[in-house]
Amino acid sequence: MRTIALPAGFGLLGLALVLGFGAGSFTVHMVAHMGIVAVAAPLIAYGLVGTRRDPLARWNWMTPMLASLIELVVVWFWHMPVLRAAADASLVLLLVEQASFLAAGLLLWTTCLRPGDGRLAGTIGLLFTSMHMTLLGVLLALAPRPLYGDGAVTCFGIPLSAAADQQIGGVVMLMVGALSYLAGGVALLAGLLREDGPQPAEGPRC
Repeated sequence: MRTIALPAGFGLLGLALVLGFGAGSFTVHMVAHMGIVAVAAPLIAYGLVGTRRDPLARWNWMTPMLASLIELVVVWFWHMPVLRAAADASLVLLLVEQASFLAAGLLLWTTCLRPGDGRLAGTIGLLFTSMHMTLLGVLLALAPRPLYGDGAVTCFGIPLSAAADQQIGGVVMLMVGALSYLAGGVALLAGLLREDGPQPAEGPRC
């Protein structure tokens, strides 16, 4: 699985980056964003964690909760309307934005998937991330007015109003982002429960 996860993660990362550059639609931006932090990042982290190529092998001070808070700051920061507009207007800022999404995603997933006794903390970190992703997605989907422009946009060839484009983007964050972190947290918790479950009794010794 690790040998498959790594190239798949880098392939999806490249696709998300290409999709995110020059996207005038907020929905397309959100698809690229979620592709980086919630799909590509966990695959790359799973392929690297616990190996000699693990980028955080010596970062024992980094905890899942701290990594989750860092991702919260990065994601909410770049979704402030003024910064979102600035990133759309500047290639340099767009590159910085996408790089920070990737760094935050890898930091979180690598820290949470780290082998050892910290899987309960990893579970909490991923579930907390799912919660703040859900909150942001709901706020974007239910906002009473468009926050990222007011003109019509084209989303994958379909013309949409700015309000509808933002609502669909919020739903994408809910469906992809929140569910990805929730699934990761539940998987870690299930593995932890299996390990802590009753052990088979040893047979009689001669």
